[in-house]
Amino acid sequence: MAETYMKYKDQNQPVEVRVEDLLSRMNLEEKIGQMTQIDLTVASFDVMKNYSIGSVLSGGDSAPFPRATTQDWINAVNKFQEGALATRLGIPMLYGIDAIHGHGLVYNATVFPHNIGLGAARDADLIRRIGSATALEVRATGIPYAFAPCVAVCRDPRWGRCYESYSEDPQIVQEMTKIIYGLQGENPKGSQNGIPYVGGKYKVAACAKHFVGDGGTTEGIDESNSIIDTTELYKIHMPAYLDSISKGVSTIMISYSSLNGEKMHGNYNLVTEYLKNTLQFKGIVISDWEGLDRMTTPYHADYTYSVLAAIRAGLDMIMVPFNFTEFIDTLTNLVKNNSISMERVDDAVTRILRVKFIIGLFENPMADFSLVNELGSQAHKDLAREAVRKSLVLLKNGKEGDRPLLPLPKTGAKILVAGTHAHNLGYQCGGWTMKWQGFTGNDDTGGTTILDAIKSTVYPSTEVVYKENPEKDFITSNNFTHAIIVVGELPYAEMHGDSQTLAMLDPGPTVISNICGSLKCVVVVISGRPLVFEPYINSVDALVAAWLPGTEGQGVADMLFGDYQFTGKLSRTWFRTVDQLPMNVGDSHYDPLFPFGFGLTTDKIGLSETQSDN
Repeated sequence: MAETYMKYKDQNQPVEVRVEDLLSRMNLEEKIGQMTQIDLTVASFDVMKNYSIGSVLSGGDSAPFPRATTQDWINAVNKFQEGALATRLGIPMLYGIDAIHGHGLVYNATVFPHNIGLGAARDADLIRRIGSATALEVRATGIPYAFAPCVAVCRDPRWGRCYESYSEDPQIVQEMTKIIYGLQGENPKGSQNGIPYVGGKYKVAACAKHFVGDGGTTEGIDESNSIIDTTELYKIHMPAYLDSISKGVSTIMISYSSLNGEKMHGNYNLVTEYLKNTLQFKGIVISDWEGLDRMTTPYHADYTYSVLAAIRAGLDMIMVPFNFTEFIDTLTNLVKNNSISMERVDDAVTRILRVKFIIGLFENPMADFSLVNELGSQAHKDLAREAVRKSLVLLKNGKEGDRPLLPLPKTGAKILVAGTHAHNLGYQCGGWTMKWQGFTGNDDTGGTTILDAIKSTVYPSTEVVYKENPEKDFITSNNFTHAIIVVGELPYAEMHGDSQTLAMLDPGPTVISNICGSLKCVVVVISGRPLVFEPYINSVDALVAAWLPGTEGQGVADMLFGDYQFTGKLSRTWFRTVDQLPMNVGDSHYDPLFPFGFGLTTDKIGLSETQSDN
């Protein structure tokens, strides 16, 4: 028997015609299934098929298994997709993952510097290329959707997500939305504003997050309340969303935080009236992880209220992510008793289907192995190394009256390398690497530590001695020419990174005081934000902010030994004491240790033109 012609299956039909045709064929159960996003750990062929689930994600701790290869990822994604395609209408599912600094949750992927470093690089072309490389690595694992970029404007470094923000300055954050062109491809000139765009199988759907004001919470406390007047909201926190929408961003994620006491997950005026109606955003509005549960105190105290408020506010896809039957049952009951209109459900499903058609999921639902070699490719590692070089900020170079210390000589020296962060890949990658909270040590993924990078940069005749926390006797009894000290903070993500002290990890201060009194020293700070450094500034000869550089530590050595000039500029104010916070450029009480935009340069040493980084 010949298959009945269905417009939604005809790729020659316009997207909106296909969406309308498919929507008209769906029952309530299928529609609510599309609005449901579940975690990998609760997904299966049968779950996808039986509940018509629309989307699956990998949370920060849910890989198929430790050290899963690209092939393992593809097999897992395809298994769920087969379940989705086995449903009555065969609607493919959309798989998403947090690829916020490269595809960092996947073993041996290229891990780029976190956003705070890319903000210091201030290079829109670089960020676009990083977006393209990330898209290829995400697609290499069979995934078509990345929960990036974070376009938060972090106004207080005490916030545990500050490293996910490019800058305290909304203009820099706006410029960095060029990463969307890298992730998704560039939407055609003259395309209708607000319509999502994804340019084929080498690109992924992007997600601007977290809407809106997440970087402005009181005292930088994650997920808490942002007290912001309308002028400040539209001047500081909103502009990057306008840029993201004009670039065709496919999805926008809602913030856990509240705005002037109102939970963003329930904010009808901003989600529906402003984002959907005024800005004409036509993509998917997605919740954050367990975002509905967190609308009440304690969590999940009144789930019916949370579902009602969030769906009414205009959320389309709900990152449940575990207890999906409760969400499905709750929403079904709310629709059946007319608390939520069919029109609202249809708006949500229309947007979800639109993005799926635009991505090309109906034509190419199954992941293939054609891009497996893109994961951790040499070209991407080289790009990450370039990003490290451009993101480093030189804050001090030589004590008053002395010659500059940097660049260091590669030859004829005995160098002491010290500090907690000199030989620790996990520390230099930060959170959202392999696991939600990151990792420690050198075994969880591939990469180059700063110590190894130093060893491969200096001449064979130069002796490199590594001691994490050397005693004073050791320092004075060896004939070191100078020391490189690498210190900073532990990896963290989200609320686990909230800090009221912003102190460096012990014994960092002791290492600095032990070494810098006896030796010429350069201190490299590995951190997701400025840390307290004023007490040590006079004792150090040179100071470099390296942020969270990722897997390519060689980029740090490139700079210390003068193969490239320092060009990075602070995208955040470096405070003197935490008592000054919040303090941003333009504030009346502005008295920083290093101001926004500060960054010294060095001269290139003995470089031929062919080597220079144009």
